[in-house]
Amino acid sequence: MITYPDRKKYSTLIEEAIKNGAKQKLACELVGISSRTYQRWNQGEDLLEDQRIHNDAPVHNKLAEEVRLEILKVINKPEYSTLTPYQLVPTLLDIGQYIASESTFYRVMRAHNQLTHRGKGNATQRKKPDALKASKANEIYSWDITYLLSPIKGQYYYLYLVMDIYSRKIVGWQVHDCESSAHAADLIEDIAYREKIDKNQLVIHSDNGSPMKGATLRAKMIDLEIASSYSRPRVSNDNPYSESLFKTIKYHYSFPESPFSSLDEARIWVDGFVDWYNEEHKHSAIKFVTPNQRHNDLDKAILKNRKVIIEQAKINYPERWNGRKTRDLTPIEEVYLNPMTIKNGSIKNNTFEKHT
Repeated sequence: MITYPDRKKYSTLIEEAIKNGAKQKLACELVGISSRTYQRWNQGEDLLEDQRIHNDAPVHNKLAEEVRLEILKVINKPEYSTLTPYQLVPTLLDIGQYIASESTFYRVMRAHNQLTHRGKGNATQRKKPDALKASKANEIYSWDITYLLSPIKGQYYYLYLVMDIYSRKIVGWQVHDCESSAHAADLIEDIAYREKIDKNQLVIHSDNGSPMKGATLRAKMIDLEIASSYSRPRVSNDNPYSESLFKTIKYHYSFPESPFSSLDEARIWVDGFVDWYNEEHKHSAIKFVTPNQRHNDLDKAILKNRKVIIEQAKINYPERWNGRKTRDLTPIEEVYLNPMTIKNGSIKNNTFEKHT
């Protein structure tokens, strides 16, 4: 609303501009009004005064400051902190107290930025696990269970598979006819013995399935002093290494299209696959050396030798490279699990449980 003194001032300025040769429309635009508004102001004597009716009556239903403070006090009490206004107002009525309506509660909460979710769900939201870093073999394992078809519809064989994320080696596996924390505990104990795992050396990452968090396995890991790390519920991307390995298994050319006829047949096939994968498969993520070569720290010498040969080939036949660099054969020094949580160059490990 433009006040009466401002209207008189603007009108005087516009009149002076018009007398000096300015167009009325442009003069009006300079003071921020339209030509029609200026014309209306000058239709008759005293019309510059605002003709609208002002309601200067006080607002009788304005929320009192003490009521606002009482609302803020109540909604932040521990016993009411998870209740919405539609739950809170009836609760207060049951104890003989009325402060304000639900809409007033919401209005006050909005004004004070307290409209975040007040239910239990907010407290249980799970962030992505913090990053874990492996710079050598036997520091971080990833494990999971996948189904293998059996001859009986609706029943499966269960492949327990543990891999080292640094070397990509399958360090242990078993096939059973059920999911069991006891089977998992037996597998982890066998791996720890064969790989000569020291106490507090290893972190094992898995999803939140019942075999992974069962009491038997947890007790065994406490006994072996192996730390545990878990994915968020129903988020397979938090366990990418195991998921990728399962895809490699089931897309392998030898993976049977029909169900395994018996548990023994499934075990024989998995045994052959693991031998091929660890000993022969040149893995793209580790510069095309085999998992066993990297696990045994042979990859650096292999890549160095490849570098010498390819650099000599470039000297002999420079036209084939046309000024380009040879392929990158630098060994991969570090491998990360869930690297998106790395901040400012630091890696936090506080999402896995350290058993001591």
